[in-house]
Amino acid sequence: MRFGIHAGLWMKAWTDDLAPIFAHAAEIGFDGVEVSLLGIGHDRAGLIRRQASDHGLALTCSTGLSPDADPTSPDPEVRKNAVAVLRNAIEVASALGSEGLAGVVAAPWGVFDPANKQERAARSADTLRQLDGVLADCGVTLGIEALNRFESDLTSTAEETAAIARACGSERIGVLLDSFHMNIEEKDPPAAIRASSDVLVHYHVSDNDRGVPGSGRYDFHKDAKALADIGYRGWVVAEMFVMAGNPASADLNIWRDIEPDPTKAARQTLSYLKEVFADVC
Repeated sequence: MRFGIHAGLWMKAWTDDLAPIFAHAAEIGFDGVEVSLLGIGHDRAGLIRRQASDHGLALTCSTGLSPDADPTSPDPEVRKNAVAVLRNAIEVASALGSEGLAGVVAAPWGVFDPANKQERAARSADTLRQLDGVLADCGVTLGIEALNRFESDLTSTAEETAAIARACGSERIGVLLDSFHMNIEEKDPPAAIRASSDVLVHYHVSDNDRGVPGSGRYDFHKDAKALADIGYRGWVVAEMFVMAGNPASADLNIWRDIEPDPTKAARQTLSYLKEVFADVC
């Protein structure tokens, strides 16, 4: 089991210098850092990879789509752009040395069209299926994130998200499950994990308020048992957004400081993850 921390915990903008964040993460003892490709292109990938490597850190990647690159769009040109945007993201992830890219990739964040979910899901799978070749060439796995109802109507549950991943028919396309979103949408998060066992490729943690795991009401022990039961051996990445007013997390409605000190929150998180997950996964 490898434990990671999302760089967004410290970032004010997605273009921030990552070197100080890598230093924090390495000193605390994380195995890797997840970086958002919203602020990283080919021009920075080589430097960032070296900076992470200098601290003994592996990298994982996340990304999101805008409405002009919507895999669910009825407009074939928009879907074509989605393939191009995601292809570039996969190539950047590979240049960073990451074996995984996950996030809001089945449909753009905040785009809702519930009356046409079935058709949109089918178009999403058809669009993402076209990435199988570049994923294989780059050695990258794509994870579709299950998001809560306030962020997506298409992939709000593990079941919906896994159905799209399976419809892609690619061994390199799976799902990302996140405790924050499951806390809202799943009646039984461990059951959702078990039901997604064939396609689960990435797992995010934060507590119910997006803060330090173990500080709120979410039952991570049950998730850990479910992950152990399905033989999950991937990353456990803490994705916490805790500072109010940061442009990088403006869309996430962080109206107050969830934790007083991001670095202290990271230390508490790693200690808790080792306690809960290390012995069972």
